[in-house]
Amino acid sequence: MTAAEAITLQLNGEQRHCPAGLSLEALLRHCGYEPRLVVVEFNGTILARRHWPDQPIQAGDVLEVVTIVGGGS
Repeated sequence: MTAAEAITLQLNGEQRHCPAGLSLEALLRHCGYEPRLVVVEFNGTILARRHWPDQPIQAGDVLEVVTIVGGGS
């Protein structure tokens, strides 16, 4: 990935480099997340899952990804 093909964003408080042109859903998969099992705060707003395939990721975006953990008694 060259600098022209990469962007920098913040993911869970850390700077991350990723390919340019990804949707939010594609970014999650690229970073190893299973989209069915996470909740995403995108630039300060919880973003509904139905928007993820169409939401472009841009340099400087700030994401917080929380993994849903099952269990209980």
